[in-house]
Amino acid sequence: MNFTEFLSCTKTNSPPDGLSEILMSLWWDKKGDWTRAHAIAQEIYTKQGSAVHAYLHRREGVMWNADYWYSQAGLQRPDISLDEEWERLVQATLG
Repeated sequence: MNFTEFLSCTKTNSPPDGLSEILMSLWWDKKGDWTRAHAIAQEIYTKQGSAVHAYLHRREGVMWNADYWYSQAGLQRPDISLDEEWERLVQATLG
């Protein structure tokens, strides 16, 4: 799956089979279900999971929590739009 295909699948009512947990979290975020996206992300114990978790708290507007998760991912909070960060996270996950 490439980025265009992933973006297209976010227009459907349910996620496609076979998505990784990271992509599942980002899929639900794109659908506007922050709670579901967060529930998935907080159970992913990798640097990439921490980056998605950080992004979600940034979207939520809770910067102290976002900054904690960015540090867990070995990152600093980016100075880009949330949409750009979402795209970067998807692109990085898709490879």
